[in-house]
Amino acid sequence: MDESFIRIPDDMTIPYIDKGKSKDALIDAIFPSLQINEADLDYIILRAILSTKNKHVDEIKDQLIDKISGDEKIYYSFDEAKDDKNNIYPLEFLNFLTISGLPPHYLRLKIGCPIILLQNIDPLNGLYNGSRLICRGFQQNVIDAEIVVG
Repeated sequence: MDESFIRIPDDMTIPYIDKGKSKDALIDAIFPSLQINEADLDYIILRAILSTKNKHVDEIKDQLIDKISGDEKIYYSFDEAKDDKNNIYPLEFLNFLTISGLPPHYLRLKIGCPIILLQNIDPLNGLYNGSRLICRGFQQNVIDAEIVVG
């Protein structure tokens, strides 16, 4: 058996109470003692929550980021439509779109936050789609990250 994976008991059930409490219970079950272990790479990379919808992923991600200590950095996308001379696609509409495979318009991160690369940037050096990284620093238009899986 590969010891790089954590086995969750088959009988693990998180009862549905309401949307907020059930999500908190899920996060606490998968990331117990997050504040204590947030600097431990193995603790972070050996855990994941999978979801069927991007909106649920965003809600869970925001709750997890809130639990990580430290200052946050917010990155905004720069959206524009090519050849849109008549402004058919206003900026507010473009910023509202959430397209699979692209980061959101509003991206919140903290140091120690896990991230997943969405494009092949430099496959020879391990930077390809699906690589897991940990945020180590922020610049104005750059995220400094360490490859942890991939």
